[in-house]
Amino acid sequence: MAKQDYYATLGVAKNASADDLKRAYRKLAMQYHPDRNPGDKQAEARFKDVSEAYDILKDDQKRGAYDRFGHAAFEQGGGGPGMGGFDFSATGDLGDIFDQMFGMGRRGGGQRTRTGADLRQGVEIELAEAFSGTKANLRVPTRVKCEACEGSGSQDKGRAAETCPTCQGAGKVRAQQGFFLIERTCPTCAGQGRVVRNPCRVCHGAGTAQRERTLSVPIPAGVEDGTRIRLSGEGEAGGPGAQNGDLYVHVSIRPHEFFQREQANVLMRVPLRMTQAALGDDIEVPVVDGSRAKVKIPAGTQTGDQFRLRGKGFSVLRSAARGDMFIQVAVETPQNLSAKQRELLEAFEAEATHSSKGSPDHEGFFAKVAAFFEGGRG
Repeated sequence: MAKQDYYATLGVAKNASADDLKRAYRKLAMQYHPDRNPGDKQAEARFKDVSEAYDILKDDQKRGAYDRFGHAAFEQGGGGPGMGGFDFSATGDLGDIFDQMFGMGRRGGGQRTRTGADLRQGVEIELAEAFSGTKANLRVPTRVKCEACEGSGSQDKGRAAETCPTCQGAGKVRAQQGFFLIERTCPTCAGQGRVVRNPCRVCHGAGTAQRERTLSVPIPAGVEDGTRIRLSGEGEAGGPGAQNGDLYVHVSIRPHEFFQREQANVLMRVPLRMTQAALGDDIEVPVVDGSRAKVKIPAGTQTGDQFRLRGKGFSVLRSAARGDMFIQVAVETPQNLSAKQRELLEAFEAEATHSSKGSPDHEGFFAKVAAFFEGGRG
């Protein structure tokens, strides 16, 4: 079956610039990358074709040879898939080209090492713990250095892996394919650059084993819901000679019964009796730090009025600043009145009604209401 033209594979014209080629490849590679299409053989094949086309056309010499001779320029010396018998499965990682383009999955260059994987762990704390800071004890299932071989991967404890005799530690080998020298992952060491002659019977040469670790994670004062804390080197152990991954702890804060947090500020809703709001009062409220504070309620306070307590909120991370606490009041209507209470309120209402009849505000309000209903009937 004839191979598709490389320019058509990338969807670009034959006079496309290097930037045009890169943009087309990025778009298609993101679309068909195996990590985004697990188990989809068609997407995997399409990703191979796109990667092969871009690998040829991004190189000026290869592109020139392809423009002159077509696919025949890369078919001398081998009849396998890809360019000149280059088999993508031989690399051991379909993502190699993708990684080089977008910087994914590799740390550093040259000889590859099995860097430990990063881990994610969640922790839930109380609002008071977020205020003052705390330490969270986490049980983290992870891979740790194998105790049997002390992380060397060798049955001969303490003996380091040897330089691969095939690639001499480079992790890659080269072979002549057509007009070009093609570089592949070393089949002997799978790109590691080292081999273990006598693999450990416990970890089978990996140098790591599955275990559960207990970690004490410091949670700083003022931490917000959704904060991510990075613990460098506390992720999975890497292979022999490789660095560990990192642990990312995601913090969530349980909702509080009374306090509502808004960044560094704290809001608390406090109910008031009708008489307290009307006559004024001094009340005492709890503060998020566990103390209590006095708040002066002036006479005539209405539902929704707020009172500010400066510096009673949360600490601001990496700053000496503190948020404030806001007290929002709600005036409660009394229920289940006694006969005496009803009598007093009725007397109050009679007096209030009498005194407000001559009030311009009172008369103006009811005049507006009457006009509204008159208009509605019309």
